[in-house]
Parts: sequence; C-alpha cells; structure tokens
Amino acid sequence: MATITLHREKLRYNFDRLDYLFKSKDIHWSVVTKILCGNELFLREILALNPTQVCDSRVSNLRMIKKLNPEMETIYIKPTPKRSVSSVIKYADISMNTNIETIKALSEEAVKQKKNHKIIIMIELGELREGVMRENVINFYKQVFELPNIEVVGLGANLSCLFGVLPNTDKLIQLCLYKQLIEATFDKKIPFVSGGSSVTIPLIFKKMLPAGINHFRVGETLYQGTDVYKDEKSNLLEQDVFTLQAEIIELIEKPMVPEGDFGTNLEGESYQIEENLIGKTSFRAILDLGILDLDRVNIFPKDESIGYFGSSSDMIILDLGENKQNYKVGDLLDFSINYMGALRAMNSNYIEKRVV
Repeated sequence: MATITLHREKLRYNFDRLDYLFKSKDIHWSVVTKILCGNELFLREILALNPTQVCDSRVSNLRMIKKLNPEMETIYIKPTPKRSVSSVIKYADISMNTNIETIKALSEEAVKQKKNHKIIIMIELGELREGVMRENVINFYKQVFELPNIEVVGLGANLSCLFGVLPNTDKLIQLCLYKQLIEATFDKKIPFVSGGSSVTIPLIFKKMLPAGINHFRVGETLYQGTDVYKDEKSNLLEQDVFTLQAEIIELIEKPMVPEGDFGTNLEGESYQIEENLIGKTSFRAILDLGILDLDRVNIFPKDESIGYFGSSSDMIILDLGENKQNYKVGDLLDFSINYMGALRAMNSNYIEKRVV
C-alpha cells in the first residue's frame, strides 16, 4: 500500500502566516485547491480554515466545494471550455477568461440561470500561457462591458507556470496601468488586479510589489512552505504539509547490473551498463507504487542513504545498499514530496488519503 498524508497543524500554520501577511498589506487572496483533486476529506480541511475564496482549474472540484459549502466563493482559474459553460456558471462565482466568444456564451448561460457571473480577464505578460494580447485589451474590454449578466471584477496575469518567466516590478506595474487605463476609458471600476501567486510572494518582503496588485492566488507556498521565486524552502513556513508512505513488497539482495540483451523499457529508454558495477550486489526494495501514481523525481526518501534503481508502471525499485537499517518486507518507507508529486499522488486512485 501507499498513503499520502495531509498534516492538519502544518497546513493551519502556513495558512495563518499567509493570511496575516496578506491582510497586513490589504491584499485579498484565494486558496488554490487543484492539488487536492476534489478529494472530499482534504477539501474539508481547507474549508475549515475559513478562506475568503477558493479557486480551482476543474469544474468537478468546484462542484465538490459547493456541495461542502454552498456559500464559499469559487473561482475557475483557466479559460472556460465552451462545453463546460453551463457547469462553470453553476459552480463558479468568478471565472478567468481570454476569449470573447466564450464570454458571450457565459453571458447567455448566466441569463438562462438568472445569475450574475463575475469574470477576471487575463492579460498576456510574456509567459505565453493564457492571456489577451496587450494591444487588444481595450477593444476586448469594450465588447465585454456590453454583455448582460457579466460583471468584470478584475484583470490578471499568469507567470512562471509554463516557461518560468518570473514576476517583476515592471511587469506588475504594466498590469496596474492597464487597470487604470480601462477604468479611465470606460468609466468603470475594476476592484481587483490578480497579479499574485506563490512565486510573487517574495516581492512583498522585498517591498517590490506595486501597490495596485491586490489579489493573490496561492497554492504551492501554502502546501509546500516554499519560496517559489528562489525554488527553495521558506524559513517562515512549515514543509511536509504532505508526506508519502509506501510499503516494501519485496526485498532481496540482487546484482547491480541487469543481465541479457537490452531493448527499451516501457518509457522508451535504453539501459547503459556501468562497467564498474558488474559483479556487485545490493539490497533492492520494491515499493507498492509506480509511474502510474507519480514520478520518482518528485519524492525524496527521509532516509537519505536510500538510492533509486528504477521504475515500472506500478513499482518503484530502491537501492538500499547493504541494508544496514535492516529494512524488511512490509515496512513502510517515508518520503517528502514536492508539489507535482503531491498533485500526481492525489490524482491516483491507488494511493490512500488520510489526515493527521
């Protein structure tokens, strides 16, 4: 068996520290819940923190959130698929959008459902993921403001998720200036500039965050306790909010070099023999966990003497060396796990979920 565990007190600690930080700067923030993959047990822990907003990239996850707390304000944080318009209107109070035809469809559906739907329009700032091109922003907003049952409550941008383009003062000032330009051009008030995410938090401490950035969407720093800008641990937050355990299902001393004619493995890789390992042996532990569940580069044994040997679809093989720790079949090995590892593990039906 394998288990991913959410540590309640560490989550609470990180939430409280971030909440204090944002409130002290008069910044609104939304908890990103996509890492939880709609898991009811874990979502209850998030909602128990009493966040102001939660946001997710899957409508099914927002549906679960609304089931658990109908009053929770929800944000759908990627461009709406046209085939999901009805569900987005039903389960998302706010959605982030970049396509005028999609927003027209949201408007029509909002009229049908007798709802007022709020939107944040995303602007391209160089990351080349979602976002309206800057030269088209004014014309885009002009069309949106004419649509019924649609309320523009913000403009935003995404950085660092695709190519790792980091936020900086200049880019975020651009975002604030677009807000001022749109408000002056159309005589409309836009409450939020959603330019913040986990990677932007260090700019607050450096006093480099433009005053107009007043909305953050935070996931990784909350769950991992990381300074995403530097890709390192934060000394202000708890790490290991998520941990992983996996059971040893075989442990045998075996040669360190495979024997036979070599083709490619299931990932299309060809094995290269290391001549210095021929004739040597080590203890190999097979875990009840595999590529189907997560990528081994995203998990880190608590016992640093353990090495990696290989993976298949549903098994990971570790090198225990001489097994001085005297591990045996049935033992559980403990791992730290990064954001992508937790996301993959949460999405696996074969990994048990628990809260402590």
